[in-house]
Amino acid sequence: MIKPLMINAFDPDAVDGLDNETIRLIERRKQVLGPSYKLFYERPVHAVSAEGVWITDGQGQRYLDVYNNVPSVGHSHPRVVEAVSRQMALLNTHTRYLNDVVLSYAEKLLGHFPSELSNVMFTCTGSESSDLALRIAKTHTGGAGIVVTENAYHGLTEQIARMSPSLGVGVPLWPNVRTVPAPDAYRLGPEKVAEVFSTSINEAFEDLSRHGFKPAAFVADMVFSSDGIFADPPGFLKPALDAVHAAGALFIADEVQPGFGRTGPMWGFARHGIVPDLVLMGKPMGNGLPIGGVVARPEVLGEFAATARYFNTFGGNPVCCAAAHATLSVIEDEGLAENSLNVGNYLQRGLRERTAGLAAVGDIRGAGLFVGLDFVKDSRTREPDGDLGLFVVNALRDRNILISASGVEGNVLKIRPPLPFATEHADIFLDAFEHVIRSTEFQRKAAVQ
Repeated sequence: MIKPLMINAFDPDAVDGLDNETIRLIERRKQVLGPSYKLFYERPVHAVSAEGVWITDGQGQRYLDVYNNVPSVGHSHPRVVEAVSRQMALLNTHTRYLNDVVLSYAEKLLGHFPSELSNVMFTCTGSESSDLALRIAKTHTGGAGIVVTENAYHGLTEQIARMSPSLGVGVPLWPNVRTVPAPDAYRLGPEKVAEVFSTSINEAFEDLSRHGFKPAAFVADMVFSSDGIFADPPGFLKPALDAVHAAGALFIADEVQPGFGRTGPMWGFARHGIVPDLVLMGKPMGNGLPIGGVVARPEVLGEFAATARYFNTFGGNPVCCAAAHATLSVIEDEGLAENSLNVGNYLQRGLRERTAGLAAVGDIRGAGLFVGLDFVKDSRTREPDGDLGLFVVNALRDRNILISASGVEGNVLKIRPPLPFATEHADIFLDAFEHVIRSTEFQRKAAVQ
């Protein structure tokens, strides 16, 4: 099994065959950044510039970006660049001064949420958003028990890392954390997934209570990104929300990856017809600049605001809010949520057509421009094939297509490009993908029994 969060990682000792400049950069990186930082791909990419859905390396080679969600409206979008430059030349300070830029963005952002979610608190990253939301939930409920999915990832602060099972056995979970299996409709069946998932959540909270931990929160990525990308059937999260509330806990929707139009609607939770108690956002909201946030029902903030000091020097600073305002305006003006839905459907159709009859492909699923392709060793048992997923990721990189994988074993091809990704870009990806799956080496590796 591939180690969690080591999916698609470069082995720094495997430099044979790399050009001298790449080896030199790897050595410099090792010396100054240390061993914790990881690179993607068997042959790392030296990125020097990017525009739209393209990244260019040091030799002038262009790569189609089919993976990066952080530059949500595309790399180096001119409206974001202009907004940041203008505001940086004017003012950048903390949120203890009145500032129209911050308030205008907050109002614009909240206009895209259900009326029940009417307050926003700004942070710098998704990790900080997760940490803040947990503090709020614990204060509001008086509990500490937390439920997440089995391969969840919600951030890197100590509190959040130890409720992010995808970080692996080297980061043990807190005693007050329980995990539930991901809502895998492919393996459970679409007619069972809602009941099985909600029952698992209920049982997890009951177990926490038995061990003295009053329920506080259920936290889930609304497309279950690191678990393997599970978006369907729409509405399956409604019983889960009911189970969370029945336990006396808050439902926290992590929208760092699925939010801002990526799945079709503006928010992943909207596909399920639910209104969570707290919503997490991260760097995609500012097209990569360090801004995140927590949107909340105001009634859950009262005690926290009265009893706990929250101040974040750069959370919601004017420059990052200017970037976020421009990003949201681009999503609106360029119809990127609609584009996400249309091009995502086009992608899924193309993948199904080109993999028809291929036993190694067990499932193609997702919503909008968040698509997963599930490789299996056996089409009957549906056993994941992480080795095949890793092979395809690197074979596509060799054809100048940048992508990665998801799931506990890295068996799910993770298709998550910037939102301006168009059908012409989808065709480039699909042609390269078809070339890979028709290759002799793929056929040899995909000898499914």
